Amino acid sequence: MVKPIKPPKTSFHDERVYCDYARLVRMQAQAESFSLLPHLRTGSVLSGRHSSLFRGRGLNFEELRHYQLGDDIRNLDWKVTLRTGKPHVRSYTEEKDRNVVICIDQRSAMFFSSTSVMKSVVAAEIAALCSWRILKDGDRVGFMIATASKLIYAQPQRTQQQLLANFKHIAKANQSLDVTSVDDGRVSLSHWLSLINRAKLKQSTIIVISDWHDCETTHVDQLKQLQQYNDVLAIMVSDPLERQLPERLATYGWVVGDGQYQLNINSKTKLKRASDEFAARSENKRQSLSQIMAMKKLPFIELSTRGDHIQELQKMVGGR
Repeated sequence: MVKPIKPPKTSFHDERVYCDYARLVRMQAQAESFSLLPHLRTGSVLSGRHSSLFRGRGLNFEELRHYQLGDDIRNLDWKVTLRTGKPHVRSYTEEKDRNVVICIDQRSAMFFSSTSVMKSVVAAEIAALCSWRILKDGDRVGFMIATASKLIYAQPQRTQQQLLANFKHIAKANQSLDVTSVDDGRVSLSHWLSLINRAKLKQSTIIVISDWHDCETTHVDQLKQLQQYNDVLAIMVSDPLERQLPERLATYGWVVGDGQYQLNINSKTKLKRASDEFAARSENKRQSLSQIMAMKKLPFIELSTRGDHIQELQKMVGGR
């Protein structure tokens, strides 16, 4: 059971730009308003799946076999027994507790927003919200935190103390981002997936919260392989400006860049070309991730920087 804790004092940060440790701790109060387990509301993106969003605990049917001396007669399958004339029993195996690993993107590309909240803040808060919910359900939660300089991996555990320690890592990574941040080559999505593969996760749930800006075809194939033995839930954090540039930019003479390359948008032609390219890239990412989620009938969740990301997640997974 997770006991409510007194949140630490909030440090002086604009919550739209940076999240702090106290904010992540306070997310505990909102973890009661949605569920990642069964009894989902009708109409949510998860309705229709028999059990839950993730692999749950309980008994799994393993096989139907002939009755053997010592078998529990309560497991007799009477329909098969009557049809064949020989006693048959249904064999079950008990599921283990779930291991959930939350992969959270806190790299330089996440330090961006054209509306209300930075993508990095959205990712941090959603990771905290999900981890509180997982811990409340009695399961183990671990983290893979991608900062601008390194990858941090924490094994799944079921302790509140370890969860709070990971929140400090997330808050530190979040607050270290600024406009001068440049990613180290060792924090690419390829390195994420290599680290996850080395963890040899099986029958686990992997939640990836990112803008997926460096997702390529090879990464999609690797995610499909992970999905065969685990449940992979993709959460994409996006900003409206990444899908379509406003027409007025052509008159302002804006220069846009990604830290390495720049484009001077000084005409409607250049604006349309850039806007079409952004829209095509965004759509390709959505289609690829949606196909991966469809393998397990899981939703592809997209959250915006508008500031309503918590309500949107609760709505998508069937808030209570």
